[in-house]
Amino acid sequence: MPSAFELASAQPWLMLPDALDNLMSIADRQGNPEALEARLGKALDNTRTVTMRNGVAIIPVTGPIFRYANLFTRISGATSTAVLATDLQAAIDDPKVKAIVLNVDSPGGEANGVNELADMIYQARDKKRIVAYVGGTGASAAYWFTSAASEVVVDDTALLGSIGVALNVTVTKEEGGKKSYEIVSSSAPNKRPNIETDEGRAEIAKTVDALADVFISKVARNLGVSAEKVPEMGGHGGLKVGADAVAAGLAHRVGSLESVIAELAGPASNPLRKTIVSTTIKNTAELRAALEAGTDPLTIEVAGPDLEGQKAAIADAETKAVAGERERYKGITALASPGFESEIEAALESGASVEATALGLIQAAKDRGISLTSIKKDSTSAAAAAGGGGGGEKQSLSAKDIWNGRKGKK
Repeated sequence: MPSAFELASAQPWLMLPDALDNLMSIADRQGNPEALEARLGKALDNTRTVTMRNGVAIIPVTGPIFRYANLFTRISGATSTAVLATDLQAAIDDPKVKAIVLNVDSPGGEANGVNELADMIYQARDKKRIVAYVGGTGASAAYWFTSAASEVVVDDTALLGSIGVALNVTVTKEEGGKKSYEIVSSSAPNKRPNIETDEGRAEIAKTVDALADVFISKVARNLGVSAEKVPEMGGHGGLKVGADAVAAGLAHRVGSLESVIAELAGPASNPLRKTIVSTTIKNTAELRAALEAGTDPLTIEVAGPDLEGQKAAIADAETKAVAGERERYKGITALASPGFESEIEAALESGASVEATALGLIQAAKDRGISLTSIKKDSTSAAAAAGGGGGGEKQSLSAKDIWNGRKGKK
C-alpha cells in the first residue's frame, strides 16, 4: 500500500513551495492513509459553510486546494474543488443570491480539478456577478480559478501569481533513504528557486509544461489578454503584492472584503465583466418579436431618442412645408378672376387647398349665374381693350363693368 507521502508525491502541484513542503512533511509523518483516517475519524465530512449577507453569498476558499475532500483537507483546513463547485452551483441557482464573493486565501494545491472549477466560474459570471477577494494569498492553483471571476479585488498586502506547474518526484535508493526531485514548468523559472536540473528530468518537464500551457491560456482568457503576456504579468512564476498585482494586470483594484460585500449588496450592483450582447428595440412589435425569439429580457434595451435624426427630420419637414405652401399659393393665384378677389384672398389665408379653392370658385360662380370660363374671356377682352386705342388712357374695368357688358348695359 502506498504511503501518504508517496500519494502526495505522485501528484502535480500548483502550490507555493513552503506550503507544499509543509504538506509533504505532514504526509511523511503520518504513514499510511488508513492510519491517519483512524486518528481523525472516518465519519468526518468536509463540508463548507456559505454565508449570506444582504443577498451576497460568501464562499470561503482557504488553505491548500484538493479535488476531493480527503485526509489532507481534514488536517489542514484545505479546500476541495469538488465541494467548492457544489457550493458555487447552489449559490448560482438560488434566486435569493444576487452576487457571489469568493473569499480567497490559498497558496494553491493539486492541479487535478482546478481547470474545471475555473471554467465553471468563468461561465457562471454570465448569470451572476462573481467577485474574487484575495485578502492573503491567491497563488498558483488558487489564482487559476480566481482569475476567472467577474472581478478580482485584493488587499494591499495580498500575494497573487505563481503561475506555473511543479511536479514532485521521489526516488527510493537501494542503499536506503529517499531523494525528491522537483520539476518546474519552463515558463516559471522563479516558481522554485535553486532548482537542480538534468537531462533525466527534461522529459518529465514536457508534461509539466503542457499543464502550464493550459494554466496560462485559461488565465489569459479569463483576464482578456494574450497568453504571451501572462508569464511576465505573473513575474514568471513569482508573486505580486497588492497594488503591484493590480498594476501587473493580475487584479482589477485594491479594496476590502467589507467594501466588496457592501458594494454587491447595493441596489445597482449587477454588472457582469463579460460583454453581453444587447437587443435594442424601438416599438412594441420589436419587443414582442425579441421575447418570442427567446431573448433575455435583461439584455433588451429601448432605443433612445435620435436627436440628430430628429433635427434632420424637422429640417426636411420644414423644407417640404415651404415648398408645399409655395405650390399652393401658386395654384390658387392661378385661379384668380375679376370679381372673385375676396374668395381668392380667403382661400390663401385659410390654408385651403388648390382643389378646394377651385370648387369654391365654381360654386360661387354658379351662384351668380356665370362661369369662370366666361369671366376669364371677358377679363382678357377687357384687358386688350384697355391696352389698345393708340396711346389713349388705359381703362380700368371692374367686375361690375364686365358683368354689365355681358348684359348689354352701358
